[in-house]
Amino acid sequence: MRELRATGLDAVALATRLLQRVRLADPDCGLWEAADVQWWWRTPRASDDSEQTFWVDEEGPLAGILTTEFRGEWQVDFLGACPEDARIATLADLPEGAQVPVRDDDVGLRTLVEGAGLVPVERDGTAWMAAGDRPAPSIPDGYFLTDRRDDRAPHPMRARNGDAVEERLRACSLYDPALDLAVKTRDGAVAGYSLYWFDPVTKVGLLEPMRVLDGFQRRGLARAMIAEGLERLAARGAERMKVSYGTDAARALYTGCGYRPASTSTWYGRAREPE
Repeated sequence: MRELRATGLDAVALATRLLQRVRLADPDCGLWEAADVQWWWRTPRASDDSEQTFWVDEEGPLAGILTTEFRGEWQVDFLGACPEDARIATLADLPEGAQVPVRDDDVGLRTLVEGAGLVPVERDGTAWMAAGDRPAPSIPDGYFLTDRRDDRAPHPMRARNGDAVEERLRACSLYDPALDLAVKTRDGAVAGYSLYWFDPVTKVGLLEPMRVLDGFQRRGLARAMIAEGLERLAARGAERMKVSYGTDAARALYTGCGYRPASTSTWYGRAREPE
């Protein structure tokens, strides 16, 4: 095993191969799919040029430590079987405001982060669905679905993710414009959007993100997008579907569509000094 450093899309490619390897070895372990890391690439970040650390063997990457910037805050992820001394050193140097997500059943990592003085900040959950349990597609009257194959309008994610979002997404190997959906009114106004990722290596379909705009909620539009997105994932060969959620409302939406909660995670950070 040797250590390797990479930046930018080279690091995304290594993380993709690593997370695919992890998922193939264990269908239920870990926090992230390869598509998660590719989704993080959607907007320019201060971490784009940061060196990311990987450990590789003759088959490719088998462990890594990613540091990713999100709107001024940093997230640190330990992927695969990271050497314990590297995890301890990283936690010891964790800057204020950085967070480390830990699955609640990962006792080893939880022990390390708590031993480093980190405290719980927030929690979220993950749910899965077998492809055969997906709901039947439907769309409420007065609306229609589009994808990015033929839609020449500005990308609906621009408002939250910047003008470069479509270019950045199209640079990712797992991005498929046919799985990039928007729901619109008959006059073409965007009411919501969602993005589905199919990984042909692991046969996992990931939903990330999902958003219905203010003024269009509680009309069945999220369920309509999910049903259509899952149908398209299944058509590509997805055998299992995955989604994560951070609120009770999101959990209720996804379980109502057939997802079943499978694991929970806690995000840890440094305790802030009193002012």
